[in-house]
Amino acid sequence: MSAFRFSFPTPITFGAGVRRQVPEHFKGQGITSVMIVTDEMLSKLPFFTAYADELKAAGLKIDIFNGVKGNPVKSQVMAGVEAFRKFVTLSQSKGDCAILGIGGGAALDVAKAIALMVNHPGDVFDYEDEKPGALPFDKEVPYWIAIPTTAGTGSEVGRSTVVADDVTHVKKVIFSPRLLAKAVFADPELTSALPPAVTAATGLDAMTHLIEAFLAKGWHPMADGIALEGLHLSARALPAAFANGNDLKARGDMLMASMMGAVAFQKGLGIVHSCAHALSAIVDMHHGLANGIMLDHALAFNLKAVPDRFDRLAQAVGLKTGADFLPWVKSLKAELKIPATLKDAGVTADKVEPLVKVAIADGCHPSNPVSVSEADFRTIFASLV
Repeated sequence: MSAFRFSFPTPITFGAGVRRQVPEHFKGQGITSVMIVTDEMLSKLPFFTAYADELKAAGLKIDIFNGVKGNPVKSQVMAGVEAFRKFVTLSQSKGDCAILGIGGGAALDVAKAIALMVNHPGDVFDYEDEKPGALPFDKEVPYWIAIPTTAGTGSEVGRSTVVADDVTHVKKVIFSPRLLAKAVFADPELTSALPPAVTAATGLDAMTHLIEAFLAKGWHPMADGIALEGLHLSARALPAAFANGNDLKARGDMLMASMMGAVAFQKGLGIVHSCAHALSAIVDMHHGLANGIMLDHALAFNLKAVPDRFDRLAQAVGLKTGADFLPWVKSLKAELKIPATLKDAGVTADKVEPLVKVAIADGCHPSNPVSVSEADFRTIFASLV
């Protein structure tokens, strides 16, 4: 048996209203100044303004970087780095300054990348995972904590950040346990205002993480167990949260399932994510929506290779056999009003070759339970436009 490393170390405070514990947490760490990293739209919502005021009223000095828009790109990260450095200078106390990421996966990924680049030299892509000659993570990383407002990526408990090139839109993965948040405050109340379409897309993102982690090559019983239980939770909770955004039990279960997916996929992902990353790069599609559209179609490629694994996925959602699982996914997508095909989402046939080029170069499909070729990606994409 070969040796490998794994960890599940993030301290998580979970429950309705736990966001209000954040000021005391910072004070306990001797932190007096906090830069919030969030996205532009979220920063304009009444809850965000009210929460920033709560932090100020608790005695924290607050700055806000809201330059996150759409899928994270390098220019957003570097703008945030500059903003944090200015904030530190104005605060006149480097050790007392921290980062608070509030938002979905994009905001939290940018928060991680900012934390990395504040004290590390070079370009953020110099730290790309498995890049030959990548620079080491050997400098101090500012203290940072996460408050998720969506139940999808689970970025709050992840040890990687995904940032795209501004020009090519190709996503790069930067990975290190040092990127983990020092603490997570997961408050289901913050997800209750998500509109149904966002609930559906982010929820299917979480579900895709859980499914692909379980199917990924390799031996990792802890990740497998977490993935199956997360899928079991999300199978009931996602339709319930979609139908009634104020169902706090469903919202809490989805938030938990989202974090479970992010923990589980340290085992690996697969073909669905490689397709989704290509769609984000070529047509700027929301990552969760891309996963949702591709889920049943790309998973069909794996069914014959690992039928026993599909049996266990089926059992986790209350079905009898693996043959029932993909029809269940298709039905769930229809219930959540996710486009059935890429054509239904407005993707045209002229995008197939660019999509194939990005997908085959993506780092997720090597973990797929069966090898995927360029021709395989072409067949899948072409069948959906």
